[in-house]
Amino acid sequence: MNTDWIIQPPEILRRLFPNSLWRLDSHERREIAFTFDDGPVPEQTPWVLDILAKYGIKAAFFCVGDNVRKYPEIFERICAEGHIVGNHTFNHLQLLHSGWSDYRKNIDMCNDVENNRAHFFRAPHGQITPWRARQLTQSGQFQKIVFWDVMPKDYDRNLTPQQVFDNINRYARNGSIIVMHDSIKAGERMRYALEKTINEFGEKGFSFVPIA
Repeated sequence: MNTDWIIQPPEILRRLFPNSLWRLDSHERREIAFTFDDGPVPEQTPWVLDILAKYGIKAAFFCVGDNVRKYPEIFERICAEGHIVGNHTFNHLQLLHSGWSDYRKNIDMCNDVENNRAHFFRAPHGQITPWRARQLTQSGQFQKIVFWDVMPKDYDRNLTPQQVFDNINRYARNGSIIVMHDSIKAGERMRYALEKTINEFGEKGFSFVPIA
């Protein structure tokens, strides 16, 4: 099965969500944004924060509320170090597996445990309809629904760390929002691809900036 559409969503899909964030508005600047889903967890997130601090990079962390509940000190470190925090539902709930009422409650639970500090929302697996995305933003709950320009699939245990980086190297471009995962499942694939991307794209003249 060809999964290129997951790694870099096609233009026709992006047009269904014209007010959502897929890429940075970088114009002539060579910029990439790192985002991290599914944390925080002690096995991965502190390492990510250390690497970002080493290179002076700010990123966005779309946190699962139950992980924030279990590891509040890591969440507070994310905030204290100046990174953006986003809502990724409380239980990594997929809209296709729940009703809208339960889904909204799950989002609200995540907001509560994050003390309403999340101004951005990313749906697990990107599962949201244009109508529901508009509801979340028009209600004032979130500034933007955030998708991605590059999903290198660091969660895929069938890929090697080098293959994950190769996905980034092939698809990343000016303005790309890259999704990685500070989760146990992503393991060494994420660690290898993150630092290699920072080094190799930095040498190409890219800056790493937060979403906005």
